[in-house]
Amino acid sequence: MEIMLFHSALGLRPAVHDAAERLRGAGHSVRVPDLFEGQTAETMDEGLAIKDKAGADELLRRAVAAAAPHSDRGLVYAGFSLGGSIAQNLALGDEKARGLLLLHGTSDIADGAAVDDLPVQLHVADPDMFESHDWLTAWYLGMRRAGADVEIFRYPGVGHLYTDPASEDYDEDAAERTWQIALAFLEDIAAGEA
Repeated sequence: MEIMLFHSALGLRPAVHDAAERLRGAGHSVRVPDLFEGQTAETMDEGLAIKDKAGADELLRRAVAAAAPHSDRGLVYAGFSLGGSIAQNLALGDEKARGLLLLHGTSDIADGAAVDDLPVQLHVADPDMFESHDWLTAWYLGMRRAGADVEIFRYPGVGHLYTDPASEDYDEDAAERTWQIALAFLEDIAAGEA
């Protein structure tokens, strides 16, 4: 199965490559586009400044350009935080999308978005500085209205980027639980295609 994995606002750092290797180890083909064109950040504030300088439209254009050559085969879109929001936008706009794996981030749902039982899994800190409970409730209802088959997994007491070993938010136990659940989710999608 082919996965398009998008990085967080910290850029394409070793943690993203490590996650891609974990996914490859489970038998998946993984692409990790660099939406920041080589720039990385040490802090979320620095990363958000890079994001803002590039602009949301340009980042989405880069993501579409990275995914387009592979989307005819049907992709699972995945991403960390900012990358999750980008992955969501691409998956909801790609009628051949096979799944959506969100780690730490979601996005607004475009009016008229419609999918046919798209499997979606979200892993998020509880509470999360960027994903409030009210937001997640509205997001879940909106995704269900769009036709997605959504699961949300919340991890109490961890920080926003808790799966990133280089982040101060890192929580090894929560990260391992996340990966076990996410890999089973991807295996289920792959099994459904067999």
